[in-house]
Amino acid sequence: MNELRISLVQADIFWEDKDRNIERYGNLLKKLSGKSDLAVLPEMFSTGFSMQAFHLAETNEGTTIQAVRSWAKEYDLAVCGSFLAKDDSERIFNRGFFIDPDGKQSFYDKRHLFRMGLEQKRFTAGDRKVIIPYKGWNIRLIVCYDLRFPVWVRNRKNEYDVLICPANWPIPRANVWQILLPARALENQCYVCGVNRIGRDGNSIEHRGDSVLLDFKGNRIAETVPDEESVVTVLLRKDLLDDFRERFPAWMDADDFEIL
Repeated sequence: MNELRISLVQADIFWEDKDRNIERYGNLLKKLSGKSDLAVLPEMFSTGFSMQAFHLAETNEGTTIQAVRSWAKEYDLAVCGSFLAKDDSERIFNRGFFIDPDGKQSFYDKRHLFRMGLEQKRFTAGDRKVIIPYKGWNIRLIVCYDLRFPVWVRNRKNEYDVLICPANWPIPRANVWQILLPARALENQCYVCGVNRIGRDGNSIEHRGDSVLLDFKGNRIAETVPDEESVVTVLLRKDLLDDFRERFPAWMDADDFEIL
């Protein structure tokens, strides 16, 4: 039986303060050592959803990813989330990361930039999807606003088993978060993990978390307490997913969208 322990790490984010955020999330992950296979952090966990991109952005060799690599190795678990990134040409990205205990790393640049927050004026959109093989599972990584775009997330021929969405999703649109996550689980016949921050950010925008893990039928199998720092771990079973896909093969009749 192929199993995967996923931990939802829901916490506040110190605004534009990498050192304090790395300390905070490092302390939370330390408690998961030996108890989890994969920890999922919120979007831009080390800075918050800041548009001060040029002085906060780092390369894949910067402080944030160095910390993530050390956590993955020391605590023997993969770590997933997003951070403010830049490339050699000084382009800025909202970059998802997935780093496993062996040091293997995958990166995904957020495809859909949140124009209402002017993200598209400062960031460069990604142009490729990323599916990560890990412990016998295929994991698709998206970031926050990507969740609204089902064609981009389409699970073609069951190419992935778990969809992960780190987010900074605010309270005024909390109902949208709670609708879209199960919709993505149902239409893609996969587990879905959404991890959101709590607290007020530097723009006075409030977040309450509502982090959740849903099964392939849209049922909640793990969830955090709103507005509270919490870490919740749940065991996923691949045999249950495979059995459901075999008994109810709606995926075989899905439209074959042409996507990148």
